[in-house]
Amino acid sequence: MSSTTVRSMRERSPSSYSLKIQNFSQLEKSNLFSDGKYQSRIFSSGDPKGNDKDNGSDFISMYLKLDSTSLSSKPSSEVFVDFRFFVFNKKANKYFTIHDVESKPFNSLRSMWGLPQVLPLNIFKDPDNGYVIQDQCEFGVDVIVAPPPTNWEIISFNDKLPHPKFSWRVKNFSELKEHCYWSRSFTIEGRQWILKLYPVEDERDQGKWISIFLSLEESERLDQDEKIFKQANIRVLDPRGSNHLSLSSNNWHKKSARGWGFCQFVSMDDLRKIYLDVEGALNIEVEFDVVSTTKFSPP
Repeated sequence: MSSTTVRSMRERSPSSYSLKIQNFSQLEKSNLFSDGKYQSRIFSSGDPKGNDKDNGSDFISMYLKLDSTSLSSKPSSEVFVDFRFFVFNKKANKYFTIHDVESKPFNSLRSMWGLPQVLPLNIFKDPDNGYVIQDQCEFGVDVIVAPPPTNWEIISFNDKLPHPKFSWRVKNFSELKEHCYWSRSFTIEGRQWILKLYPVEDERDQGKWISIFLSLEESERLDQDEKIFKQANIRVLDPRGSNHLSLSSNNWHKKSARGWGFCQFVSMDDLRKIYLDVEGALNIEVEFDVVSTTKFSPP
């Protein structure tokens, strides 16, 4: 018997199905002319001689079988079931119960599960033990079918984006006066994004740095607990060579934190010396490596 099998006694009767046998000895004889088992209208139940093919010789064996019409026609159709078998002990006025602690998968390939060694046959048939009194006995089963989850989410991380890059040319950088500038919005993995540039010298920082942030566009409505992961590289391009300045941004974007970036992306001195082109424009690029998407169960 499996180490996951649990035996106990209880007073409450089975709630799923009960099979009472009025003449056990006649049932035992009838099985001589059949396949050695009795099948109830719904459940495969007590086998008076045990299931020899499943190491159940000289035992009462009990099985639960799923009606084939209950399964979907899809090959992958499957349900997980917890079940507990009962044998009534009239002498104790309680039910001997036995079950496996593990749920069992019922599907088109295996529609029957059970326990080959419920009770030794000699113990079961001895009237002094209380299971068969005046040739009568009772079996039962409790069945709990685990339903599929009603609340779920599926998160995936796409690292094969069809158009992972976005470029933004900020003209006449030295003439910018506003505190913040926004790029046009662009779409990555079905979401609208924007770049934010803070070019104006900040007296608190003595104008040493510019700031660049990558953010979800304001039109993107996020639920309170919704979040999107992105892995991206934000670059300030070197117009005269390949000495681009690149910083990696790996963050979860959510309602309370829509944008992430760098307050000290590049110093003003380096920007003016290296990163403005001949027309005084600053060229910024973002390239996405990974973006997550999440599907939710309906509210």
